[in-house]
Amino acid sequence: MLRRTPRGLTAAATATVALLSLSGTASASAPAPALPQARVFMVNPVQSSGDQTLTDGKDGADAVPASAYATASLRNLDGSGGLSGKWAYVRSDTGASAKTADAGSYTRADDQFEQVMAYFWVNEAQEYLQGLGFGSELPGANNRAQAVRINQWGADNSFFTDKKAEIRFGKGGVDDAEDAEVIVHEYGHAVHNAQVPGFGTSPEAGAIGEAFGDYLAVEVGAHADSTYGWPRNADLACVADWDSVTYSAAPHCLRRIDGNKVYADRVGEVHADGEIWSRALFDIRGALGARTADRIIVNAQFGFAPDTSFRDAALTTIATAQRMYGTGAADAVRNAFKARQIPGIQ
Repeated sequence: MLRRTPRGLTAAATATVALLSLSGTASASAPAPALPQARVFMVNPVQSSGDQTLTDGKDGADAVPASAYATASLRNLDGSGGLSGKWAYVRSDTGASAKTADAGSYTRADDQFEQVMAYFWVNEAQEYLQGLGFGSELPGANNRAQAVRINQWGADNSFFTDKKAEIRFGKGGVDDAEDAEVIVHEYGHAVHNAQVPGFGTSPEAGAIGEAFGDYLAVEVGAHADSTYGWPRNADLACVADWDSVTYSAAPHCLRRIDGNKVYADRVGEVHADGEIWSRALFDIRGALGARTADRIIVNAQFGFAPDTSFRDAALTTIATAQRMYGTGAADAVRNAFKARQIPGIQ
């Protein structure tokens, strides 16, 4: 769940197809039809531009520069003409449903833009996990079509609900589905719940869930920047730079994943306490590199209990690193958790 206070602490590949001759043999090959193109934000306008003075402007198209948008392929669609596909589908929405044929023309002034953003970034997040081996050499991590509702919550908040296994994005200020890091944060909850049904039933497990959502949001955005050659002109460790312009001081952040909190700094609020765990994840990434770190981090979560403690989750992650990559990786993971002063980590 994404919660906010004024301090911002709560809250395409080209395929080919065979052309068959009358005899039924493959006689030639030709490019598959071009994938639908969509206009999306390069993660978010503040991050890509570095302009901390941007404001919502009541959803006005002219509130952000044209340079904040990129054109990207909508992949894994089912051919229905709507935003429905292998890894994501928009179940309901505000205003008319987006059409893939028009996805390259929407701007943030259009309700359909948020629908396109949600589809694109949920798909992007699952493709990132697939690229790490989840769903092939490793167990799938939410490798299903994720249901998404846009602006059905009716408030400036977003959340994943395990009752319907769907993500709901809110509106108000910068509408939540305009910021890729908000979208992927909520997708992180869906991943956790798919790995461990009902995950987050204790305060520390809830904090781990919020931390993973923040970390995954940063990681998927960074991967997209690298893949597509998009600019990043804001601090990598800052989460939801664009969404937070209405409730945080510049430089705008909902939360950070590079803070200095330790276990003794817990306050009993899952978003605030999650900054302890997310810093450990960020340090693991720094020590091992993104791909190795993320394979360990996500794979370890299959072994978490719904009510896990920081200690037990850390020990499981260390053991996973040892099993997957050996003592050197396990030591790097252990050091990251020791630096957060998590009890029982020696």
